[in-house]
Amino acid sequence: MHSEWKSKFFEHSKTVTLLYLLFWKFSPAIFMVFLFFLFTDDAKHLVPNKMRDFFCTINLDQEEVFRTQVVEKSLSPYFGEEFYFEIPRTFQWLSFYIYDKSVLQKDLRIGKVSIKKEDLCNYTGKENWFMLQPVDSNSEVQGKVHLELKLNELITDNGSVCQQLVVHIKECHGLPLINGQNCDPYATVSLVGPSRNDQKKTKVKKKTSNPQFNETFYFEVTRSSSYTKKSQFQVEEEDIEKLEVRVDLWNNGNLVQDIFLGEIKVPVKVLRNDSFQAWYLLQPRENGNKSSKTDDLGSLRLNICYTEDCVLPSEYYTSLRNLLLKSADVQPISASAAYILSEVCRDKYDAVLPLVRLLLHHHKLVPFVAAVAELDLKDTQEANTIFRGNTLATRCVDEMMKIVGKHYLKVTLKPVIDEICESPKPCEIDPIKLREGDNVEINMENLRYYVDKVFREIVRSSISCPTLMCDVFYSLRHLAAKRFPNDPHVQYSAVSSFVFLRFFAVAVVSPHTFHLRPHHPDAQTSRTLTLISKAIQTLGSWGSLTKTKLSSFKETFMCEFFKTFQEETFTESVKKFLDDVSSTESKEPSGVSEPVHLKEGEMYKRAQGRTRIGKKNFKKRWFCLTSREFTYHKQQDKEPIFTIPIKNILAVEKLDESSFNKKNMFQVLHGEKPLYIQANNCVEASEWIEALCRVTRCNQKRLSFYHPSAFLNGNWLCCKATIESSEGCARCTADVPADTQIEIDGDRETERIYSLFTINRSKLQKLEEACGSIAVYQGPRKEPDDYSNFTIEDSVATFHTLQQIIDIVEKLNESHEKYQKKRSSSAKYGSEENPIVGKVS
Repeated sequence: MHSEWKSKFFEHSKTVTLLYLLFWKFSPAIFMVFLFFLFTDDAKHLVPNKMRDFFCTINLDQEEVFRTQVVEKSLSPYFGEEFYFEIPRTFQWLSFYIYDKSVLQKDLRIGKVSIKKEDLCNYTGKENWFMLQPVDSNSEVQGKVHLELKLNELITDNGSVCQQLVVHIKECHGLPLINGQNCDPYATVSLVGPSRNDQKKTKVKKKTSNPQFNETFYFEVTRSSSYTKKSQFQVEEEDIEKLEVRVDLWNNGNLVQDIFLGEIKVPVKVLRNDSFQAWYLLQPRENGNKSSKTDDLGSLRLNICYTEDCVLPSEYYTSLRNLLLKSADVQPISASAAYILSEVCRDKYDAVLPLVRLLLHHHKLVPFVAAVAELDLKDTQEANTIFRGNTLATRCVDEMMKIVGKHYLKVTLKPVIDEICESPKPCEIDPIKLREGDNVEINMENLRYYVDKVFREIVRSSISCPTLMCDVFYSLRHLAAKRFPNDPHVQYSAVSSFVFLRFFAVAVVSPHTFHLRPHHPDAQTSRTLTLISKAIQTLGSWGSLTKTKLSSFKETFMCEFFKTFQEETFTESVKKFLDDVSSTESKEPSGVSEPVHLKEGEMYKRAQGRTRIGKKNFKKRWFCLTSREFTYHKQQDKEPIFTIPIKNILAVEKLDESSFNKKNMFQVLHGEKPLYIQANNCVEASEWIEALCRVTRCNQKRLSFYHPSAFLNGNWLCCKATIESSEGCARCTADVPADTQIEIDGDRETERIYSLFTINRSKLQKLEEACGSIAVYQGPRKEPDDYSNFTIEDSVATFHTLQQIIDIVEKLNESHEKYQKKRSSSAKYGSEENPIVGKVS
């Protein structure tokens, strides 16, 4: 079987987007929860003298992967942060913990919301309120245990038969960290019944989340009829129906109390005389949370979008991929597969994200955007409303700018955004919102200073604008001029409506969303950024600084502010900038181009030189990755203390946990000794590995083999080779060169589009019926409600495309069904309560 076929066939990728808005209300006796529109009515029930500082964490099982900003001095904290991330491992629960921030003591966990992986699909795409549950140590479990169970029949010396239970506990996987460190786990194995509790215990395994036990325990289930020795257990044959095997996992506390890690229960009756082997998910204790109240902690509002993709081998998607890629050439464009996808999806954004990425990957985006923009312009009657709606064309351009314009935003805006956030000046100019002691003239000067600086950085940035953005703007500009030939300004407003209104202005007001800042700014800084964003929108609108335009401002204070901007230099600067970014001429930067900043963050690295008490220790460092080099620093914004040129990186791979008994480790192999790094969580580790692999895949001297474990005490732990320079014993996972600047999995995006067509199959059929009625019968049409929401310019062409889509989707359905059958037949399950976790790559 082809290696690519294998890897694709078992590829499961998951994405979670989380936007959560928190609101709490407190009464003197209990925590009262109300929706936001009831705040005013119930404000009298608040406790005014107990303001708290809150933050929220996102956890995969017990592993924290994200943390929000701290909302200070609040009784009704609001976050409004968005997290979009790939889930790199299996998990049982997606959990959200609310913390009360403490300066001197340990942060207090107020409550949590935990959603089973299987239930995420019930909430996806919807905004829901979830009751906070109390945090109980008996319910905080994660991981799985591998058991082999067997019920033997033994014949005694006198010929009678008795039954013996054999429990082989093999290993556990994914146990939680305890106080940030790997635990010291052991297991107790019990045979439990109405009148018995036989218990045995494994050895303690030190500092590991994946202990290998490989211990076997034997239990008497029934005794022979001739058994006469007195015992505390009088078990009859029929009592086997009441017996169960219980395995409890514990963390050895040494001098303190042992910590419960989870349990599983298997009824003995399901075994009969068969050998039974399976992975079981660890479960909470049955008595966990029983005595705790669940209605007095408040509620959490979440908007969750979760998708899980089963990506088949590339050849399965050939027909659908080709049909989508030729969409730009279909006449009319509304009859193309890509356009039909946007028509049948309830939210166009669902279609736009995979569609743009697929077209971008295959260099087909520009002609498609031009085609749908031309269709958009047919319905635009006034030049001053050009590209202002949320149409397929505008959303495609928005998504394109987010994908290809990340570095452009960073080099253009990050320095000035950092200045605004780190050394904020008061900029409020609304008389109603002014604080006591504020001077509106000084605030206006501060705001003018910031606006001038941001505007200056933008209009000087055309040299950094990505070529793809310029090509799209060029198309939009000429389409607009063609649609409104008598308006000389429309060719500029067509471009400014995107680059100023929907790109720079949005990034200014939400810098955390575009990764210009790590967290959402505080309230005062957010207000400053909002005012700057409004100003940039207005300055970027071609011809906006005229008396007639100023009089149309809703806010009088903004009108007064913009009177100071009535200078020809602003409009000329905007015109020149728009000319530059909508030109197809190649832009060669003067001098050496700046390196592209790709990723940065705090992680731990293993010391490469000095040792502490005979062992090399781990130190916290600030890491930075650019298109030229990978560096680490003692602190952010300090000079690097170690630098690896990108061209010198030979491989980037995960490191086995057994090397240092630490999770989430990876290694960067270069000319010297490997650099061992520990990320803070699995998501962060996956993102760093992906970013490093992406930027180094074209390196000529990349390794084909590596050592998955470390070289310690004179040998490689993985293969026991004693020579440190010996060739690796495992094949590298990313040794195929890539020539794409943006890493996109075209098969995965096509799989998502197939899923969208499948979900909206009824709409496809309804659209097909409408086209058939119009094209074939030319008689009594369907009721308008049946097809009035669809765009049908050419019913024959649209009908033909729909038939192709439905036929392709049916064939892909068959392929997925075969895969699911193969997957289910190869998986073994434990009990219904404790199902096996299938391997997910």
